[in-house]
Amino acid sequence: MLVMIPQLVIGLIDLTAAFLFMYGLQRMSSPATAPSGILVAGVGMLAAVLASFLYAFSVSAAAEPHLFVNVGLALIALIVGGGVAWWSGKRVAMTAMPQMVALYNGMGGGAAGAIAAVELFGGKSQGVAQLGVTLLGALIGAVSLSGSLIAWAKLDGVIKNPLRVRGQQAFNALVLLATLAVGGYIGFAAESGADPLIAMPVLITLFFGLALVFGVLMTLPIGGADMPVVISIYNAFTGLAVGLGGYVLQNPAMMIAGMVVGAAGMLLTLLMAKAMNRSVTNVLFTNFGEAPKHKQGAIKGSLKPVDAGDAGIFMRYAKEVIIVPGYGLAVAQGQQKLYEFVKLLQAAGLKVKFAIHPVAGRMPGQMDVLLAEAGVPYDLIFQLEDINDEFANADVALVIGANDVVNPAARTDKSSPIFGMPILNADKAKKVYVVKRGQGKGYAGIVNALFYGDNCDMVYGDAQAVLVKMIEAVRGLGTAAAA
Repeated sequence: MLVMIPQLVIGLIDLTAAFLFMYGLQRMSSPATAPSGILVAGVGMLAAVLASFLYAFSVSAAAEPHLFVNVGLALIALIVGGGVAWWSGKRVAMTAMPQMVALYNGMGGGAAGAIAAVELFGGKSQGVAQLGVTLLGALIGAVSLSGSLIAWAKLDGVIKNPLRVRGQQAFNALVLLATLAVGGYIGFAAESGADPLIAMPVLITLFFGLALVFGVLMTLPIGGADMPVVISIYNAFTGLAVGLGGYVLQNPAMMIAGMVVGAAGMLLTLLMAKAMNRSVTNVLFTNFGEAPKHKQGAIKGSLKPVDAGDAGIFMRYAKEVIIVPGYGLAVAQGQQKLYEFVKLLQAAGLKVKFAIHPVAGRMPGQMDVLLAEAGVPYDLIFQLEDINDEFANADVALVIGANDVVNPAARTDKSSPIFGMPILNADKAKKVYVVKRGQGKGYAGIVNALFYGDNCDMVYGDAQAVLVKMIEAVRGLGTAAAA
């Protein structure tokens, strides 16, 4: 009876934790409630972790001699891991947030893979169903770990260019088939009781090695433009691997949390693919990350540089301004100065809104987080489908550090790699100012026709420095004009 009490308490805590995970995730769907949603989900995670120590009261007699050592190791791991996460989370710059998300995705997948490894090497999985789930969790977790590490290296600039070679897709398919074949043989040998041709520990090691290699090969050819999709895919992989690990351990909190995260990640992947006008099949299996060859025709018009101060004064006398933030704003860490400029315009009676593209930045939602960090009210931030029709009535569209998401070629050039991708209609505003550090191209590697439009002027420079000049120019008009 006493042995049953800890199990009952663990079950109740796990059920409560699962509810907190789901409720927290629901609140994360809105920028206004996301902070409290993260806190709620964090409380659920803390409760589930603490509940796991109650298993110490019902261990077998054989495990009792190792109890204090194992509990001590678990506490050390929690203290070290929690300390590193707290320290790195406080120090990470907004521009490095995608790299941190990629790393955490990988760590989650690696943890799920480690659970599966313990089960496989210990021969603990019994029955076809449990063994099959363990192998599947091991495969997905390993792929998520190595793939996420490559994604981190790409985002951090350690790997600067996609690696693509002839026959790469076929070779990747062979590696995946070999991984599945080894996994299938492990399952057959374990269930049939037959002596495997190779020692079981070697087979399991080979299985994990092939899975890790496949994760690397899957991610190496992916270009920077697909990074938001990559992050969401590996987020889904990690959630699924954790859910499968929960099934193996018969832990309802892990099962529910993993499945919820996996489903949310897959939904996010679908939304990202739609935002890039690509099918999920194309994203996952067909020339992943590779844009079709494209020869861009001559673009009419010319680039027209203007002074930042002149652009700021022009906007001061407009009536409606729509701002399109991009990754360049994050790199310059100019969000605070941007909102300072916006408040100056609002004080002068202007209507100012922000337009967010689903794949702006290097991870889903990065621009929303960036603006929230600067204190921009949520009612000023609009997604593509909610604001696109308003550009035609706007006096000015201010594009800061964005490129492909405002390229009109997506509407008109059928040979363009971004043709059909929904874009923000910044080119339809009466006047467009584009803030860029230079004349570089976007992730798609094509020239942006918007920049050559008759209604578009270029403001070259670091986004934060440009915004400082705009603020100074507006304030220089005098108190009456500037406020």
